[in-house]
Amino acid sequence: MEQFCAEGGKDVGMASSPAELASRTSVIVTVLPESAHVKEAYLGESGIIRGLRQGALCIDSSTIDTSVSIDVSRQIIAAGARAVDAPISGGIMGAKAATLTFMVGSQTDGDFEQARAHLLLMGKNVVRCGDLGAGQAAKICNNLLLAISMIGTAEAMNLGMRLGLDPKVLASIVNTSSGWCWSSDTVIPVGNNHCQQR
Repeated sequence: MEQFCAEGGKDVGMASSPAELASRTSVIVTVLPESAHVKEAYLGESGIIRGLRQGALCIDSSTIDTSVSIDVSRQIIAAGARAVDAPISGGIMGAKAATLTFMVGSQTDGDFEQARAHLLLMGKNVVRCGDLGAGQAAKICNNLLLAISMIGTAEAMNLGMRLGLDPKVLASIVNTSSGWCWSSDTVIPVGNNHCQQR
């Protein structure tokens, strides 16, 4: 918090619990590691739902189980507030550059538009994927494709090196040919990215 304030953050205060936080604001953005954390933060004994203002907007940008996301969102809506799931893609580099992509599931276009205004402060691509849970569905599909490309890149680099190719040469060929992908360009899995040539 001190660093945030030093870098220009204003009107920042600490809350003793998620419920207290919810009672003091009308827009809440959460990004938590897994489903259990989201359930506890929103639905726990001192969770957000206990202090939630009527009409408040809850934006959960965690990457979690789609069914948990839908359940938590429905409970928020039943409590008189609004909810969107908006998982993030872009990683640390995207966060630093404010170029993140948010995949959004929302009950209404209005909820999406209000969430979009806040999310554009952190990223450049905010896409409504459909109803509640659709953002999570899009994110898991994206993660599946990323995992496949990372495995393929690792296997291609391993094969090339076993066949005697210099990994720097192979990486430069892949990244200027049809084998190019984010995994080969940004996080090539050989030698801590030392074989990258841009």
